[in-house]
Amino acid sequence: MIIMVVDGQGGGIGKSIIEKLKPLLGPENQLIALGTNSIATANMIKAGADKAATGENAIKVNAARADIIMGSIGIISSNAMFGELSHKMARAISESPAEKILIPIKRCGIYVVGMSSDSMPKMIDEAVDTCVDMVKRSKKSCDTL
Repeated sequence: MIIMVVDGQGGGIGKSIIEKLKPLLGPENQLIALGTNSIATANMIKAGADKAATGENAIKVNAARADIIMGSIGIISSNAMFGELSHKMARAISESPAEKILIPIKRCGIYVVGMSSDSMPKMIDEAVDTCVDMVKRSKKSCDTL
C-alpha cells in the first residue's frame, strides 16, 4: 500500500505520524512524506519516510496514487496552514479515492464537534492505529483473491 503523510509549517505532526507508523508497517508498504514546504518535508524524511517530495504538484500527483492519506484536517481545506496549502492541494487530497485519516486540530479554523478533547499524541496514536488496521484489512482482502 502507498501511505501518504501530508504536513506543512515545521512538519511536526507528519514527523510524529511517520516515527510511530514506520516500525509497524511491513516492507511491502511505502510511506511517502509530502510537505507543503521544504522544512516540513525534511523533518518527515528524518522521521523515516521511504520517499518524499515538496510542493503543490508533488501533492497532486501522489494524492492520485495513494491508498491512504494522513494529516491534520487542514489538508482538505484551501489556504490552511497560513496559506501554505493551496486550493489545488486541498482539492487533490479531497478528491483522491484514497482513504483519509485526518487529525482534528483547531488551528485551521475548522472545528469538529462531538470529538473528545484528547491530546495531540493520543490523536496521533489513534490515527496510526487506524492506518495499521486499514493496511491489515487490505492485506486480508488481497490474500483471499
